Amino acid sequence: MSDDVKERETPSSSLRNIFALGFVSFFTDVSTEMVLSLLPVFIVNLPGSGSAALGVIEGIAESISHCMRIVSGVFSDRLRKRKILIFLGYAISNIAKPFFAVTTNVFEALAIRVTDRVGKGIRTSPRDALLSESIDERRRGIAFGLHRTLDQMGAILGPLTASLLLYVMGLTIRSVFWLSLIPGSIALLILILFVQERTAATTGRKTRLLYGMSRILKGDLLLLLLIMGIFSLGAFNYSFVLLNASEAGFGQYMIPILYALINLAHTLIAIPSGILSDRIGREKVLVMGYGAFLAVTISLFLSPRNYFVALLMAILFGAYDGIVNTVGRALIPRYVSGEWRGTAYGLYYLIVGMCFLIANTVFGGLWQFYGPSAAALYSMTLASVSILGMTFFIIRRS
Repeated sequence: MSDDVKERETPSSSLRNIFALGFVSFFTDVSTEMVLSLLPVFIVNLPGSGSAALGVIEGIAESISHCMRIVSGVFSDRLRKRKILIFLGYAISNIAKPFFAVTTNVFEALAIRVTDRVGKGIRTSPRDALLSESIDERRRGIAFGLHRTLDQMGAILGPLTASLLLYVMGLTIRSVFWLSLIPGSIALLILILFVQERTAATTGRKTRLLYGMSRILKGDLLLLLLIMGIFSLGAFNYSFVLLNASEAGFGQYMIPILYALINLAHTLIAIPSGILSDRIGREKVLVMGYGAFLAVTISLFLSPRNYFVALLMAILFGAYDGIVNTVGRALIPRYVSGEWRGTAYGLYYLIVGMCFLIANTVFGGLWQFYGPSAAALYSMTLASVSILGMTFFIIRRS
């Protein structure tokens, strides 16, 4: 029986799996964004820190996270079990983040950030594989969009909670870091009680890293990953959008709200982009996401440290992130059979993560030594090349 036939026979409980995993991500993101909405300014103000240090910390942490995704993806394919790795990853992250409350220097911040991202790396590939195995191909775009929407609803509530605790209840930033443990614990309970194991059909072969990569790293998937890698070489993360807003005149109390705006735009675009990708093709919608990021870089290049441009950048960045993270993840299973999905997701995240390290390190250095316009020009060039590459990829497949 083929994987597609097997998936069409998915029981009704599989839709509940999408919602359960979505609510796990919701509460985890409340916890995470309570911390991350405050973290860029917190790290920059640590002794011996700066925008370059912020870029290095984010780049190292995210690249290690993405490296872990190939390992966990292969293990989940080999074991044919996703849930235990998903739980382990969420547990590590939710335990690590509150320890930012006792951080006194950039090295401690790096250690905690890396630990948090290791947890994310362990859970992400098995979780995405479990999501893809809980729904058929025709509805995969909207399924990933639904999951992403619940995830980002938590990402909206997290910064707002942080602002409430800081400026209404009068708590310190470090106290907010400790309180992030509460929603993280709720996420783990939902995962234990409501998420069900699911795996696609398999031939019975044991999956090994090199063998699995040799099976999938060819043809259209190879070209697709190459284009995604080029884009990721210039794709800086949200921290620099918040840093630009801070330099444009946003007060510390406004930064979490601006971050919530990024996540609101992300949330509003996730399901529509997933539905649109199911109808017109995920590759075409991915080009739209790349275009939104290009608009961010153009705005930063033309008007850095402008108050209103900083607001526009936040909205555009959220839209880009919502499209690319929804559609990119839903696109991967189209080019690989079910038994290799964990490995394929791991390889996808590995390539993106390595490029992410370069992107944030280079972008942060250019920002600190040559200014935000120079950094924006770097990302603008790579985004333009990626849009052209993906356009030719679509024409070639047509």
